[in-house]
Amino acid sequence: MKKLDPQHSNSNRQAQQTTMDEDTEGLPVIRPLVAGIDLGSEQHWVCAPRRDGAGREATVFGATTPELEKMALWLKERKVESVAMEGTGVYWIAPHEVLERNGFEVALVNTRELARVPGRKKTDRVDARWIQRLHSCGLLRGSFRPVEQVCILRTYVRDRSILGAETADWMRRMQKSLDQMNVRVHRAVSDLDGMTEMAILRAIVGGERDAVKLAKLRDRRCRKSEEEIAEQLTGD
Repeated sequence: MKKLDPQHSNSNRQAQQTTMDEDTEGLPVIRPLVAGIDLGSEQHWVCAPRRDGAGREATVFGATTPELEKMALWLKERKVESVAMEGTGVYWIAPHEVLERNGFEVALVNTRELARVPGRKKTDRVDARWIQRLHSCGLLRGSFRPVEQVCILRTYVRDRSILGAETADWMRRMQKSLDQMNVRVHRAVSDLDGMTEMAILRAIVGGERDAVKLAKLRDRRCRKSEEEIAEQLTGD
């Protein structure tokens, strides 16, 4: 059998790589005035067309709000119309809001969709150039993001849901602690988060241990008498 020359094999791979790069550079540019951003926790790499239109350039900005404003000004100087970035974690939120406020069209790209495109290199600077290149060729599609008022309302609804779930969890923990001490507040009254129950719990936390005095905190609408409540509150 004929042995393969390792140098010949390496040259073939280099030739294939060169061909692939040339094919990538040869893709038709649909939107020349676009930029690509590779997001990070401390800095963002941005690639955009040069001012004179001869090629592209990449630079880095910090993640602080003043740095984001500088980034927006830098993009305006290059007459950028649309910016593409990956929706990674929460790092995209601040740049997205600043750019949108400055009048840019922002395409928030799904990371899985971007990863499916072959030939992508995972370095910050090169990645920004790659995103810009794909965006200029019309290969990236932005995810749906509602208007600002809907985003604010969605945040409130999500926070309310989280707080409700956390409240129920802490109520169960409180009930378990009371059961361990045989202080049967939830047996004396129906709801642990009602007016009578919360008044009794606040008094216990404040240092009150006398069941009779705790029972006097009952709301007048409570069905059980002070004696019945005191009996349930006599614990260890």
